[in-house]
Amino acid sequence: MKIQLSASEKKPVTRGMIGLFIEDINYALDGGLYAEMLENRNFEAKDAIGERDHYTVKEDGGYAWAPYPNEADVYLKIKTDRALFPENPHYMRITANQPLSGMQNKAYDGLYLGKGKRYKLSFYARSYDYKGGVLVGAYKAGESIFEGKVKLKADGKWHRYSLNFKSKFDCARATFAVRLIKAGMVHMDCFSLMPENAVLGIFRRDLVERMKALKPGFLRFPGGCVVEGNTLANRYLWKNSIGQVERRKHNWNRWAVHGAIKENDFRTPFSHYGQTLGIGYFEYFRLCEFLGAKPLPVVSVGLACQYMSTERVPLASEEFDGYVQDALDVVEFARGGTDTVWGRVRAEMGHPEPFALEYLGVGNEQWEADGNEFYKRFEVFERRLHEKYPDLKIIGTAGPTVCTESYDSAWAWTRERLAENPDFVFATDEHFYASPEWLYEHADLYDNYPREGKVYAGEYAAHLPSAGSGQFNAPASNLWEGALAEAAFMTGMERNADVVVMASYAPLFARLGYAQWSPDLIWFDGERNYATASYYVQQLYSLCTGDHTLKVAGAEGKVYASATEREGMIFLKVVNAGAEEVPVEIEGDFDFGALTRIVQLAGELSDCNTLEEPERICPRDVAPKETRAALLPPHSFSVLVFMK
Repeated sequence: MKIQLSASEKKPVTRGMIGLFIEDINYALDGGLYAEMLENRNFEAKDAIGERDHYTVKEDGGYAWAPYPNEADVYLKIKTDRALFPENPHYMRITANQPLSGMQNKAYDGLYLGKGKRYKLSFYARSYDYKGGVLVGAYKAGESIFEGKVKLKADGKWHRYSLNFKSKFDCARATFAVRLIKAGMVHMDCFSLMPENAVLGIFRRDLVERMKALKPGFLRFPGGCVVEGNTLANRYLWKNSIGQVERRKHNWNRWAVHGAIKENDFRTPFSHYGQTLGIGYFEYFRLCEFLGAKPLPVVSVGLACQYMSTERVPLASEEFDGYVQDALDVVEFARGGTDTVWGRVRAEMGHPEPFALEYLGVGNEQWEADGNEFYKRFEVFERRLHEKYPDLKIIGTAGPTVCTESYDSAWAWTRERLAENPDFVFATDEHFYASPEWLYEHADLYDNYPREGKVYAGEYAAHLPSAGSGQFNAPASNLWEGALAEAAFMTGMERNADVVVMASYAPLFARLGYAQWSPDLIWFDGERNYATASYYVQQLYSLCTGDHTLKVAGAEGKVYASATEREGMIFLKVVNAGAEEVPVEIEGDFDFGALTRIVQLAGELSDCNTLEEPERICPRDVAPKETRAALLPPHSFSVLVFMK
């Protein structure tokens, strides 16, 4: 096969085209990226059950806590009188009727501790008459991994206590426990156990390092369906996510009821999935700075998730105006000077200089239906936002599907508005979770796309019917079969970089044993993580993309290709989706140099990475044997690098 490169029709590639999308799904934040190791640390857990428009949410502040030792004569009771913080009023009363007893925390599936590693513990306690000490620590089979002692003040007031520990040895699934040295009663609240090496004191280091290795151009947050909520009250309220961490009002997570049906009594294994908001908007913007990624926050338009609810606020209402004001305020929080209301809040949180906010997503997966007036809602947001921030790049939405009636309608409306105002939106968000066959068949989707309107491919992934991907699934849904199809489809994105200006795979994270949705880019437990084959596909597109596209011809059958150039380097991406080796020769109408490097992903379609075998599918360097020819292994994705 001969592949021809041409410099005759160059198209600019948006710098940082490949980005990331964080949604709090699969315990991605609490229990994941947020380095906090304890579960329900502030006794605010909710138990959520139900289905569309019918949800029951009950307080269950004692969730994840139990007497310690297991058979101890200890009485635990959740209280709210004379609370530490009114935003999160629940706390625990421990009545220990025997010495050296108290309570233990579930900590998801237990604490994972490393020998010699340091951890920071803090908590609040109130004692009226208990004058004994309190032991806090981590234990396994009765042995102390770390332990400390504090003396409580018996003055009837809340006090904060803190300790630093070093783990004596490596340990998996250890138990965190609090014990009263003597029999007595105390009140406790707002525990925190964090590894000392947390990035910025907030983020789990190994997961951030995985993100950083992708060199994302942007970071979309907080969703996704979390933005909309299963009810409007359940939506992500960004103003609740800033300020003192302990005072951020706990929210139940809409993914707690994902998959709830009559057969499981409308209760999922994740009914207590919640959001402490330890990673809020301030931490999000700081993470973007750390990663060198542009922030892309997303705001609600007053519609709850259309899959899960019919709830909405009327367009012509004071309540709707509040949603618009929230959007204006988040821009001010990021950009505003210290002489503005929300800019001053940011400064007081420790960041006087503005964050570099360029993008704002308006709505998530909304579509015009059932009289919800989504188009009119969006137009109000666009007008008000651009009146105050004319340079703001607004991201629109084409709904949750592509190549459908609602999708066609959304694009028709968008292009009409763009004809009147070229700055109406910067790009329109498209979402597609599709089979590998669909991705192969539509690898040319953007080849003949209208050029009036840019695309942000905000959520996409190959879903394998054979693996049952979608929810409650093991990481086996991240087969090479799916990642290879994603690589082929992305050649079409890259060839048409004048249309597809941004792209982010979804979801990003999944905790093993806690997933509602698969496949995902990164899987982890309390100790380790591994990158999937899809992760490495994204990485090669992020790291090996130039500033301009080149025209590519000659790829046919089960071979897909795209090419870009940057400062004398040519990156030719070639997918061989077939079962036979394919020899290729590369020609061009210009001097594109010699083949100096081949980076390759290859394997059996059924291959996948695991904690035990994390690099079964990963990039490998292959030494070129010729200057303008290569062999493409079966079921492979290759990046051929040419230099003049």
